[in-house]
Amino acid sequence: MKKNNEANKNTVCSWSGGKDSCFALMQVIKNNYTPSVLLNVLNEDGQISRSHGIPAAILQLQAKAAGLPIQLVASSWAAYETKFTATLQQLKNDYSLTYAVFGDIDLQAHRDWEEKVCANAGLSAILPLWQQDREQLVMQMLDAGIKTIIVSCNELMGPDFLGRLIDENCVTDLRSAGVDVCGENGEFHTLVLDCPLFTNPVEVIVTDKILHEKYWFTKLQAK
Repeated sequence: MKKNNEANKNTVCSWSGGKDSCFALMQVIKNNYTPSVLLNVLNEDGQISRSHGIPAAILQLQAKAAGLPIQLVASSWAAYETKFTATLQQLKNDYSLTYAVFGDIDLQAHRDWEEKVCANAGLSAILPLWQQDREQLVMQMLDAGIKTIIVSCNELMGPDFLGRLIDENCVTDLRSAGVDVCGENGEFHTLVLDCPLFTNPVEVIVTDKILHEKYWFTKLQAK
């Protein structure tokens, strides 16, 4: 393992399981950063990820396909920042990290928060997708070989979008529905099934669609 010096580009990825964090990680790898570990925050009972609703077992399958360890942390929203910061500090020590990569595109409040928690953990935040055109980003992701499905969405979109593969037709339908095609405002979240980082696809089955607090979620299980 590299020593913690100027040449050290060991990086943790804030891994949602979705397209943006995946594409962000792909970009930093191109710039010679070394992915060392993935980090995901689950809900209080540690069963599914926050926002996306992805089962922990499927996140672990993604990490295995990427050849990386993943740190899963169960947390309430109230304790989220405290636990996230503490985990970053722990991972920094365990993996000699200097950077953390995030997939946010243009929400300044998100960037401010990420830079704050990284600074508190002694890391530098990297946002390789920052302020890029959202529609161009989605097409770049598709061109780069990211295969991803919608796993949660708001009531405006409705349950019919759940489980859909994001392709050019889906992007057209999102645009027609008045939905941001990247889902940057939280309209929907995704699960990456395959990408150039994976040695094998992650195969899942949508077993149910559930409305929870005005947001639709897929119930997923691995094949």
